Amino acid sequence: MNAINIKEKFSKFSNHWHPHQIAIVDDMQVLLAKIKGEFTWHAHEHEDELFQVVKGTLYMQFRDRTEIVREGEIIVIPKGVEHNPRTKNDEEVHVLLFEKLSTAHTGNVIHEKTQTNYPKI
Repeated sequence: MNAINIKEKFSKFSNHWHPHQIAIVDDMQVLLAKIKGEFTWHAHEHEDELFQVVKGTLYMQFRDRTEIVREGEIIVIPKGVEHNPRTKNDEEVHVLLFEKLSTAHTGNVIHEKTQTNYPKI
């Protein structure tokens, strides 16, 4: 039961598209990730996913549109909705994610960016 300094936690890693776990809340985890460029199209069949943009601008692509999520804003991706997060102009974006412990990084898609282990920081 200690305060967590998110800015300080972001300073502990530099790799992109590799979430780091900072807390567990019941069966949910709080993750931090640095993203840059484009990820991969995927969906989470059984879990919702929350993204909070801490720094920069996130472009959340859906098959029918792109939603712009700015610093200080959140977006919730409902279970089963295919999405592809990306950034523009090679900008590094910092995001906080809130999702179930059971959530696979790229859903049922296996991709070169897929991670199966989230380091605890």
